[in-house]
Amino acid sequence: MKAFMDKDFLLSTESAQKLFHNYAKLMPILDYHCHINPQEIAEDRRFDNITQVWLGGDHYKWRQMRSNGVEEKYITGDATDREKFQKWAETLEKLIGNPLYHWSHLELQRYFGYTGHLCGDTAEEVWNLCNEQLQNKWTVRSLIKASNVTLLCTTDDPVDSLEWHKKIAEDSSFDVQVLPAWRPDKANNVEKPDYAAYIDKLSQVSGITIKDFSSLKEALKNRLEFFHSMGCLVSDHALEYVMYVPASDEEVDAIIAKALAGKSISKEEELKYKTAFMLFLAKEYHRLGWAMQLHYGCKRDNNAYMYQQLGPDTGFDCINNYAPSAQMADFLNALSATNEIPRTIIYSLNPNDDASIGTILGCFQDPSAQGKLQQGSAWWFNDHKQGMTAQMTSLANLGCLGNFIGMLTDSRSFLSYTRHEYFRRILCELLGGWVENGEYPDDQKALKQIVEGICYKNAVKYFGFHL
Repeated sequence: MKAFMDKDFLLSTESAQKLFHNYAKLMPILDYHCHINPQEIAEDRRFDNITQVWLGGDHYKWRQMRSNGVEEKYITGDATDREKFQKWAETLEKLIGNPLYHWSHLELQRYFGYTGHLCGDTAEEVWNLCNEQLQNKWTVRSLIKASNVTLLCTTDDPVDSLEWHKKIAEDSSFDVQVLPAWRPDKANNVEKPDYAAYIDKLSQVSGITIKDFSSLKEALKNRLEFFHSMGCLVSDHALEYVMYVPASDEEVDAIIAKALAGKSISKEEELKYKTAFMLFLAKEYHRLGWAMQLHYGCKRDNNAYMYQQLGPDTGFDCINNYAPSAQMADFLNALSATNEIPRTIIYSLNPNDDASIGTILGCFQDPSAQGKLQQGSAWWFNDHKQGMTAQMTSLANLGCLGNFIGMLTDSRSFLSYTRHEYFRRILCELLGGWVENGEYPDDQKALKQIVEGICYKNAVKYFGFHL
């Protein structure tokens, strides 16, 4: 029997062990998509206790605590941090086979030197150990530095001032780049009741009164240029699916007028507006040399009762299996007609979309970048051992795995960088298995290049970051 999460955790063959220990674990981390708060980096926040790091805003853990019958007061309510930690520890011991079990223990091992296992009985020991180090050793910046992160991209709305990014960039004592990533979902969501209020805010920040599609595009261009001046090279979109329902500018003008007047928008109008919106921005990304990330396949806020109490992003989302791949192909084809496809990364929350994404990518590759169109790493409900293995296997079957840009945290926690280690172990297990099975030669020069590329170097080259 293997020891619990030892140095060869998830590495079952000699080839896998060699690839991980000789190459993968030595590579830095480029976290090109996360949801951490840049203000906490600028101010170098120090956390009072492990609950603040682990359970504040982490809806992955909240979902599992609810699955364990934990009362909401111990999850998002007014229970003490110690009580919340106890309930999480009691839940964790039941999560056999869940990636949260592995992530949590990797974090305890790497940052706090704890090699036991967290459960209800050991909660007090772990609480005291972690809190002593959080109060005397770890700050946000030291956690980032200890994780060997060279650059990270936050997620930022077009109306954001990016003041904290500016302060970080001007601070010579911290050499990790913290760059903004453009996330214009609120401007895209024309069907939402707060659309008109948001557009008014965008008008104020850009100095351009938005009354139609032309003025909306000018306002967005204004903010795109500002983000570009702050080092932004990445956009990100949360979509129901990648749609293509073309419309004239006059039709889009009429839809915007309805939305600004507070009138309800039909589904067809929503799709026409969003198609025009995304086509415009994709062409702007191509002009600026940015990469475009498309995240889709999520049905959000399913529990109406809990949404009324807690709002969005609190653990009540699920996989949506409606995503017409023909429309995604048509969207890219419309950009291809004028040779304006930006570097594009496509993520679906539904693992059944892996093959359709893989085949669509192959239709639009060109020599302007290796792997110009990418399938994003296994995302959200799929970033576990089986999901990561399936995504990379599909990509290998249908495309060029050696150009894959690898893992990201997609997290709000400063301890989540161990997810890169988890990914790298799974990557090396997969590649090592192919070598052991005679499906790829034991060519260490070639394997080194593939592993180091997927872990770090491909992303540096793909995004054009200066490191």
